[in-house]
Amino acid sequence: MRPAALRTLLRTLAARAFPAEAPFAELAVVLTDDAAMPAYKAGCFGVRRQTDVVTQSYEAVPGVCAATAELVVNAERAQAEGRARPGGPARELALYLAHGLDHLAGADDDTPARRRAMRRRETAWLDADPAAWKGIAGR
Repeated sequence: MRPAALRTLLRTLAARAFPAEAPFAELAVVLTDDAAMPAYKAGCFGVRRQTDVVTQSYEAVPGVCAATAELVVNAERAQAEGRARPGGPARELALYLAHGLDHLAGADDDTPARRRAMRRRETAWLDADPAAWKGIAGR
């Protein structure tokens, strides 16, 4: 993986998710694996289950810190799922990042229709600049 390309991809996707301005001053991205993700999700939501991405946002504390957000992304799952999908693991990881940013922008996938709408939007973001996600793959 190429860290500089990953930062560029995140900036590109964030600009699509937040066309005006992101509601947070800092975004932390944590790449994790199948072993750690269920415990992380349980700590956040009380549900111990495998997932692709977990997002959290934290409000600013005046005089102490600005608003922040985090994406915890299951890179192991992206690699495994990506092997069977067009674009491979790099595109799958980019999709998980886009999905997390879409959640941070307020989208929800709690119904089939909302899930489809999110996927259409996230796919459009990736299709708009394929070089951005292709650049994250290490060679």
